[in-house]
Amino acid sequence: MLLVACGGMVPPGKPPLTAPETALQAGVFRAAPLPAAQLAPHDAGAALASYRESCPKLLRRTDASGLTRPDDWRPSCEAAPGWPTAEAAGFFQAYFDTARIGNGSSFVTGYYEPEIAGSRTRRPGFETPVYAMPQDLVRAWPDDVRPEDRTGRAPLGRYGDDGNLVPYYTRAEIEAGALEGRGLEIAWVADPVEFFFLQVQGSGRLKTPEGEVIRIGYAGQNGHAYTGIGGVMRERGLLGDGPGQYPASMQGIMQYIRENPVEGHALMQLNESWVFFRELTGDGPLGALEVPVRRESSVAADPRFVPLGAPVLLDTDRPEVQGLWIAQDTGGAIKGPNRFDSFWGAGEDARTIAGGMSARGDALLLLPKGVLDRLGAQ
Repeated sequence: MLLVACGGMVPPGKPPLTAPETALQAGVFRAAPLPAAQLAPHDAGAALASYRESCPKLLRRTDASGLTRPDDWRPSCEAAPGWPTAEAAGFFQAYFDTARIGNGSSFVTGYYEPEIAGSRTRRPGFETPVYAMPQDLVRAWPDDVRPEDRTGRAPLGRYGDDGNLVPYYTRAEIEAGALEGRGLEIAWVADPVEFFFLQVQGSGRLKTPEGEVIRIGYAGQNGHAYTGIGGVMRERGLLGDGPGQYPASMQGIMQYIRENPVEGHALMQLNESWVFFRELTGDGPLGALEVPVRRESSVAADPRFVPLGAPVLLDTDRPEVQGLWIAQDTGGAIKGPNRFDSFWGAGEDARTIAGGMSARGDALLLLPKGVLDRLGAQ
């Protein structure tokens, strides 16, 4: 199994030759009405609470999947605030139809909010910088890309001394000091290995020697592709159950890096992606939907296949990820239909569950009533 962007694992195997790019390409199919037996009161109640938090965004944002329009969500969002939490299962049955994207076969990993040692100022023992978004990181088209070829989003980069767009600094270049002296440091951390994995998670807490807790969240990324170092380790035969191999989990990968610091540092630098942060206030880390993600209620999904804010019903071989979740986040390696990353909050148990989460099963997407009719879903 291979470590992926949000801290879980992915199965070995090659991707299909032609992967669908949208939910409509993958196929949107009607599923049987919500099975009441799978809507446990606790799960449904927690999902309803997260859905209420998502509604202001659902009513304003454009759905990247192309499946829904803001007004599709209005009836359920108007009903959600007054709906009794104890009867949450009835809410989802009343306002949603169930759909299967593609074959509905799901794979679920886990992520969490790390807490690591940090400081607002550089001092002995705190030497690794946490950078805010640099102003010279821009999204633009290189001059040599013809206007007719400029489809989708422009790449990220920076303008070089000659005025041409070039790739932004890589992880290795940033670690070597490419951003030093620009006043971008919002904090300093004690352990570069822990910080690497905090970047993988996308948010976290920095606990200072004085006891202050600084919550930081994803602000942007340097434009370089994410490389899952667990995948590299697997290709090198370093992960597994055999002699000299390490467990195929976040904990196992960290163990290898610490026991092999030179090779481990080189391994981390193979992931050229670097995450920039901002300081957050509030009672939870923010997901891509710009609302707090909640333990055992929020999942990351690919917004090309799942409208952010939509409920998802998971039925997997791991009891921890059964039931209703709300898609409120995205992840660098959470790509494709029915690929999810479950959020587990903060603390040691969250770290343990998320680091070893690997679940397979089925996924149903809940869409507002009327959407499947408009889409002509069979």
